[in-house]
Amino acid sequence: MEDFQQILPVTKVKRNLLDILRRMEEEEATIAITRNGEPVSVMMPYSRYEALLETIDILSDKQILESLEKSKKDFESGKVFHHEEVWKD
Repeated sequence: MEDFQQILPVTKVKRNLLDILRRMEEEEATIAITRNGEPVSVMMPYSRYEALLETIDILSDKQILESLEKSKKDFESGKVFHHEEVWKD
């Protein structure tokens, strides 16, 4: 899966790092960095990095995945509550 908003050579990143960081944060962009035309690194906003780590944690937890699968099956079979039912007094 490639979700890069921009692919830049390392020389351009070195010359324009502060501008690239500012733009990357403003646009929530992920940038692939290349050297000699080959991808060597990725830059992303810290918030996106944290979300990625959280996703990895969730996907590596067997109990959470089992619970999500059960919830998916319940939803597909119509075993759900409407928010009015849940929040009524």
